[in-house]
Amino acid sequence: MAKSKKKRTVRKGIIHILSTYNNTIITITDTNGNTLVWESGGTVGFKGTRKSTPYAAQLAAQKALKRAINDFGLEEVEIRVKGPGAGRDSALKVFVNSGLRITAIRDMTPVPHNGCRPPSRRRV
Repeated sequence: MAKSKKKRTVRKGIIHILSTYNNTIITITDTNGNTLVWESGGTVGFKGTRKSTPYAAQLAAQKALKRAINDFGLEEVEIRVKGPGAGRDSALKVFVNSGLRITAIRDMTPVPHNGCRPPSRRRV
């Protein structure tokens, strides 16, 4: 006797787009930060340097969005973008054109405030 899983509905969510030089990871969470759906360039089927392309990020965003809407009934989102990679704009464009109600778009890229000391100058 397996327990039947009750379908959870989440109206409001947060979309995290982490774009690095090697990959783009899209995570959709509820407002508490619990992960609902995640996709990346690798899970969509790209390997190696093709994971970091804008097209891979676009496909990952479409797949994650489709799953979040079908499985959880997502309607209203806040988007948080982080990182310098190539896929951030194309992934963002997917969510803007999707018809979801977007409350905010934030750039959460970490900026160093003169962090580590650089290595000393090389003397020859």
